[in-house]
Amino acid sequence: MSPRTSSVLDAPVPEMTLRKRDDLRNLAIVAHVDHGKTTLVDAMLHQSGAFRANEAVADRVMDSMDLEREKGITILAKNTSLVWRDERDGSDITLNIVDTPGHADFGGEVERALTMVDGIVLLVDAAEGPLPQTRFVLRKALARDLPVILVINKVDRPDARTEAVVDEVYELFFDLEASEHQIDFPIVYCSGRDGWSTLDLAEAEAGNDEAGSDEGVRGAAGLRSLAEVLVDTIPAPTYHEGAPLQAWVTNLDASPYLGRLALLRIFEGTLRKGQSVAWCRIDGTVVRARIAELFLTEHLDRVPVDEAHQGDLVAVAGIDDVTIGETLADLDDPRPLPVISVDEPALSMTLGINTSPLAGREGKKLTARLVKNRLDAELVGNVSMRVKPTDRPDAWEVHARGELQLAILVEQMRREGFELTVGKPEVLTREIDGQLCEPVERVTIDVPEQHLGAVTQLLAARKGRMQNMIGSGWVRLDYLVPARGLIGFRTEFLTETRGTGVLNHMFEGYEPWAGEIRARAQGVLVADRTGPATTYAMLNLQDRATMMVGPATEVYCGMIVGENSRAGDMDVNICKEKKLTNVRASSSDETVKLTPYRNLSLEGALEFIDADECVEVTPLHTRLRKVDLDPTSRAREAKRRSLAS
Repeated sequence: MSPRTSSVLDAPVPEMTLRKRDDLRNLAIVAHVDHGKTTLVDAMLHQSGAFRANEAVADRVMDSMDLEREKGITILAKNTSLVWRDERDGSDITLNIVDTPGHADFGGEVERALTMVDGIVLLVDAAEGPLPQTRFVLRKALARDLPVILVINKVDRPDARTEAVVDEVYELFFDLEASEHQIDFPIVYCSGRDGWSTLDLAEAEAGNDEAGSDEGVRGAAGLRSLAEVLVDTIPAPTYHEGAPLQAWVTNLDASPYLGRLALLRIFEGTLRKGQSVAWCRIDGTVVRARIAELFLTEHLDRVPVDEAHQGDLVAVAGIDDVTIGETLADLDDPRPLPVISVDEPALSMTLGINTSPLAGREGKKLTARLVKNRLDAELVGNVSMRVKPTDRPDAWEVHARGELQLAILVEQMRREGFELTVGKPEVLTREIDGQLCEPVERVTIDVPEQHLGAVTQLLAARKGRMQNMIGSGWVRLDYLVPARGLIGFRTEFLTETRGTGVLNHMFEGYEPWAGEIRARAQGVLVADRTGPATTYAMLNLQDRATMMVGPATEVYCGMIVGENSRAGDMDVNICKEKKLTNVRASSSDETVKLTPYRNLSLEGALEFIDADECVEVTPLHTRLRKVDLDPTSRAREAKRRSLAS
């Protein structure tokens, strides 16, 4: 019996016979960001015959959101299904594969996906090795006692260090205190991009010089060895014959025709279209409900079916208010399963309607009611996010795992036509044993040796503690850093390393408050009036600041137009025009050369702003501004703070 199945079922009736479905396997592919999960799933879909020979299929077909394709990362966990023919005995095995996000900020999606499956494929890059998200997903899988298959991907990379990476994975298992049977995992070497796999490391390394050939490792076998290991290692779903229905809601989706869809796994019993079931809600109540439509996933499409059985991952329609963690059970014998729990958020951000003088010029959704409805809709499918009220009726405090998760939410709302004001991200503290504690992140940095001193100096100023340092030429650093110390760190890090450093981090735990951490060293230039920015004014300002707007940009009083070269803010007249006279000067017709201005992305803007600043987000623009637009009241507040200190 699968350990996962046994952990969620109530105590079975002794006389029930234990059965298993040998024609089905449920598994999740987990890894750090950009290690090749989605590419490997693409290759398996192609080799299983999911697409016609002449069918046009996009790269990374599982990444269906525009943002996922633009950023090259998976944001939402999605499942696909394929039928793999086992050449050893001629049987057809259905593989339900859940493709999970690799970024630590979307760890809630990974935790939820692990409740749907009976085993995981741990994918690790042959050059980069295990990184923070690898540790996170492995820790969650080991806690659920799920069997693990280690897949070393990209073994054909020129800088691959496959044997060393395998040793690092073993060390990671030991660090996470894995049991003896958990450490005894199979290892597969593959290239998801080229669609081949092997169990023999020497064979894989020997084939590196034959990229693209149709012989040897890269021949007709393709991913057969990987599929055979999946079938042999991932346990088949088990169930008790005659047990009442138990189906667990693990995700939500929506259809323009059917409304809300509940994605669930059936642990016991059979689910039929039109069936009446007991809907066991989170608040403990049990309500009668009817299954209007029932779907199974076939490749990338949902196919309507009349019934589904134990172990199937299905989608049902007809229950409008169903939410994640609830159970659909037998009407006569309802047995609810435990509610899904995920790690708590570590960052918060204030989000409200756009209150700038330029509000309403671009967006269609401007009111507080529309913003609140959108945030409530986000909470329905996002188990790792929270929304709290503030003392203002038009602003809310959004809690999430990290900056990227917050930025993705704001970007999605911007594309839907919202205009927003977004505050600086702040950490969520806790009181543990009477002591104030803050979230701490585990940071892994790969950097050229010549930049080692600059990076360690940056992290020391942000209260970072070095845990490990290995390598020469390229050095890998492991640090524990307070989460608030990493806000705005990425920009400085890339500047100091000339864009060559690689930074990864994820939540580690809570530790006592580390003390004051310096904020942004430089001040900003703030426009003191409304109007278009002029080339003449910018020419005089660019010598002492880095500009953040271009000529003819519409600005308003209180809007941030540049970064000062020294500490302290400076109010400037960026709308100043050159006075016209009837006296001709020899220099009047010279071409003016402006330094290119700094164009911040949404993530960069959230990192840049200080506590008294915010970001104005509209469908077409991202502007930085002061929270208080009035220069007189800002000066009064600054004087009050200086006297208080």
